[in-house]
Amino acid sequence: MPDTIQLDPTLRGAQMPLTQIPIIDISPLRGGPGKAAMVEEISRACREIGFFYAVNHGVPEEMIARVYAEAKRFFALPEAVKEKVAIEKFPCHRGWFRMGGENLDPAKQAEGDLKEGYKIGRDLPPDHPRVLAGVPLHGPNQWPDFLPGWREVMQSYYDEMVELGRLMIGAFALALGLEEEFFAPWLGITMTTLGPLHYPPQTGRVTEARLGAGAHTDYGCLTLLHQDMSGGLQVRRRDGVWIDAPPVPGSYVVNIGDMMERWTNGVFQSNQHRVINISGKERYSLPFFFDPDFYAPVECLPTCLRPGETPKYKPTTAGQHLLDMINASFGYHREKA
Repeated sequence: MPDTIQLDPTLRGAQMPLTQIPIIDISPLRGGPGKAAMVEEISRACREIGFFYAVNHGVPEEMIARVYAEAKRFFALPEAVKEKVAIEKFPCHRGWFRMGGENLDPAKQAEGDLKEGYKIGRDLPPDHPRVLAGVPLHGPNQWPDFLPGWREVMQSYYDEMVELGRLMIGAFALALGLEEEFFAPWLGITMTTLGPLHYPPQTGRVTEARLGAGAHTDYGCLTLLHQDMSGGLQVRRRDGVWIDAPPVPGSYVVNIGDMMERWTNGVFQSNQHRVINISGKERYSLPFFFDPDFYAPVECLPTCLRPGETPKYKPTTAGQHLLDMINASFGYHREKA
């Protein structure tokens, strides 16, 4: 940690063995051996801490490197240029958001998160029936066409991650005692989002009043996060202890979101996490949020309710759940709604 940083004691993550957040070989998703053992490992991780590292995932490292390079190319632009594709100028939550544009812990942060990002979703044409019907969160992407090649790199990676997400949600179904294709009817028009992020280094006194990403749980179904080697991610265990989740080369950090916790009646854990960039350098990450169809019913799954037990959460839909969460974290979207 650089000498110029004074880290608040509440932000110090416990140095725990990596077994606290298990490393799981997910090659069986693509036909490798040991699928039953992998599903058991995923089930245990999702029930105990809601996080795991996925290795042998099959996404080419050279593709990931290209995405990082393009993300850095965009974030290095002057703010006046990035403003051309600002998220508040577009109707379906796509494009660039500035430092503080997202606030994941508004109870403690007055200025929002110390990060900027870019939202890339399913690129539906203006004449698509859902776009014509005005379904929220559906529409074309807002691309920075002033950066040649940027769109093609991001779209290729987005498509690759959609396929990985489909495989992963099938493993989750098996881990819940369901058929592998249980969620398939709701994966036709998924609400999947790629959101490259840039965190500047923090200096001076660092407190919960402003972090790279304030303490939060993710909104949706599941997240596949690729992080660079800067570190800074922390996860809160069920006993309240914050632990560091250091980068593991060649891995994705996979975690449960609030939607999956609702779906499973709390059987799968959506745990808090946060980002504190005290590496002394710029930090970049590539979160990919995998969510089902807007109209997917989110109500207690049949294998997650004991006899005589009542569901903890009221039924909703995937779309309404995401809208509620986005409105809570993005002021511009809340005002528009």
